[in-house]
Amino acid sequence: MKLLDSQGRLFGKVSLLDLGAAAVIFLVIIGIFVFPGTPVTSVAQVTSSKPIEVDVIVRGLSVRNPKQLIRQFQEEKKTKIIIRNQTYGEVDVLAVQPLQKQVIVPQPDGSVKALPDPRTSEDSYSTNMLMTLGGQAQITPDGAVLGNNKVKIGTTIELEGSTYNFNSSVIDVRY
Repeated sequence: MKLLDSQGRLFGKVSLLDLGAAAVIFLVIIGIFVFPGTPVTSVAQVTSSKPIEVDVIVRGLSVRNPKQLIRQFQEEKKTKIIIRNQTYGEVDVLAVQPLQKQVIVPQPDGSVKALPDPRTSEDSYSTNMLMTLGGQAQITPDGAVLGNNKVKIGTTIELEGSTYNFNSSVIDVRY
């Protein structure tokens, strides 16, 4: 009796392709149950939670009454934030400061200066603000993490409340 016949069967009974497929399935099952991989740990287990302050800048926010919006932030002292389309939750609004608009004015010598915008804020329905937000964050070697998102300078944070929803950009992070 031959080891392989003309149709590629071992001892005339078992196909080599079937035997190879069974060996692959067996190795996959061993790989799953014997060597499941590295254990997964959450960020909360590795790092500790610390207070954090984040300065965000809001530029060109279209709002009919900017003073009323700033007063709302100062009275409520809380806002919800969304980072990279993932809701984090509520953070404290520690400070809100309206920023004066600047215009670039060419000078006779060819240089330019940034001077206060002479137009009144009532004529324009846009405002700029500097806000300081506070909360608890996980501190990792890569930086601060709110929820599951790293917060660094340049990160876009969406602020949401009962009457507003707008984007801001992180300009400073303090632990």
